[in-house]
Amino acid sequence: MLFLLLTIICSSSIALILKFNASRKGHPLVMLMGNYFTASLIASVIIFIRKDFSFSIETFSFGFILGTMFIGSFFIFAKAVETAGTALATVSSRLSVFIPVLLVVLLFGEEPSTQNYFGFALTVLTIILFYFSLNRKNQVDGHKLKYLFLVGVLLFIGINDSAMKFFQILRTSNEESLFVYMIFTTAFITGLFIIIFRKIKIYSKDILTGFILGIPNVFSTIFLLAALSTLPAIVVYPVMNIGVILITTISAYIIWRETLNGYGISAVVLGTAAILLLGM
Repeated sequence: MLFLLLTIICSSSIALILKFNASRKGHPLVMLMGNYFTASLIASVIIFIRKDFSFSIETFSFGFILGTMFIGSFFIFAKAVETAGTALATVSSRLSVFIPVLLVVLLFGEEPSTQNYFGFALTVLTIILFYFSLNRKNQVDGHKLKYLFLVGVLLFIGINDSAMKFFQILRTSNEESLFVYMIFTTAFITGLFIIIFRKIKIYSKDILTGFILGIPNVFSTIFLLAALSTLPAIVVYPVMNIGVILITTISAYIIWRETLNGYGISAVVLGTAAILLLGM
């Protein structure tokens, strides 16, 4: 459970840094490029210090494709934030837990225990309650495309998370460093081209925030792969999603005094119970 806990901590740190950047009106794309640069640099260092590192064109290509999807999911997430609000877009990204869990049951034959079934049911209910909580707090004027973007966020992030399990099953562990490096390097180069093409102004504060963001970002991927190698994916994905929601919600209350309504409080209680059941 240690790697899963570290994944949750790193992923929650990412969400809180994004919240901090939004609160001071930083440019998200510039910050993201700083983040991918740091993540790519750390991944390259890991490649050089690992004695069992190996290269394959399959892992190289897999990382390249996933890196472009990382950028694609960011732009869809940005459009979802623009049309439906940050809170609903975030909850939609957490709903993506359905995709990797469904795939590991259908394709890899992972069978949950009775406690896991109850925990997963509580996970679904928790996310629904958070949705109602945030929807009532953040009324957004109707935009016909907002539902399409929310679904897009769910699909892209769900596929990205599933790719981690596919890699863990199909490739060897000594190719993991190359895989992580290719993801973040491809995302960095692609995003840099977009910044140049769109002539976006670069400010040092956004770059610095991105550099900091890159540290938990790269390690969240490394720890997720490690968690998937030691625990069933049907436990890892729900616990990770609920854990991130709970930590970021509680932290946002402490730091920014973001309050919860009845739906939100109920979601926190049920989410805690879900994690306990899924961890059995």
